[in-house]
Amino acid sequence: MLDESSLAQRLAAEFIGTAFLVFIGVGSVPATLIVNGDAPFTMADLGMISLAFGTVVVATVYALGHIGGNHINPAVTLGLAVSGKFPWRQVPGYVLAQAAGAVLGAAAIIGVLGKKASDVGLGVAKYTSISWTQAFTAEFVGTFILVFVIFGVIHRKAAAGFAGVAIGLVVFAAIIPVAPATGASINPARTFGPMLVQQIAGGQVEWRQLPVYVVAELLAGVAAALLYGVLARTPADRALSSSGIDLADPEPSGQPDVSPELASRQSLSA
Repeated sequence: MLDESSLAQRLAAEFIGTAFLVFIGVGSVPATLIVNGDAPFTMADLGMISLAFGTVVVATVYALGHIGGNHINPAVTLGLAVSGKFPWRQVPGYVLAQAAGAVLGAAAIIGVLGKKASDVGLGVAKYTSISWTQAFTAEFVGTFILVFVIFGVIHRKAAAGFAGVAIGLVVFAAIIPVAPATGASINPARTFGPMLVQQIAGGQVEWRQLPVYVVAELLAGVAAALLYGVLARTPADRALSSSGIDLADPEPSGQPDVSPELASRQSLSA
């Protein structure tokens, strides 16, 4: 349970986890381009970038999940809040921590790889030869799959201990078909952080594309959360708003078949 962690600890964990995600995942993009030089970008390169994203997600889920839940994605945070598994009052703090972490992670890429990282685009998610509707669809589908799987692996009936691996694998898998269209951000913080740092570094940034990414990703997070709730709900389930959900473990099992309010009414009528 997350009630042993203070809010400051949870926000710090979200900040650090998102920074790790951006530095390793997004950083793998300019690193690949720098190493390749003039060589063409190949499917093997895309696979390595996807692997970088997937492995850092696995690592942060197990390292930080028990502290702050390791959402490291505003779409996940919003989905959990909409489904009643996360308190709305903590959503702004989580989102701000994630955005700040993404900025730090992107800045660290330039700190490590130098100006060359900015010269090759810093891994900023963008689309070029497609319409905004296609880009919206790509980000919506990718984010929906990610959040839907997250809700599945944290469900109280899910196998314990494998959530981090499953989440990392779905990130790896989702990037493969979505990246050729939009760069496969599937995360509003990951979209925003590199864009801001690239702008500060003097690179060209298509800010008009930001709403396409952010709206698609947030809507997908909400849609996935609501749909999974409809599919998986049983009489034993009840909405819980707690200090957070650890994405490394399923929700607590053994919940009562009826709500406390209903149980109280039943006892009074007995």
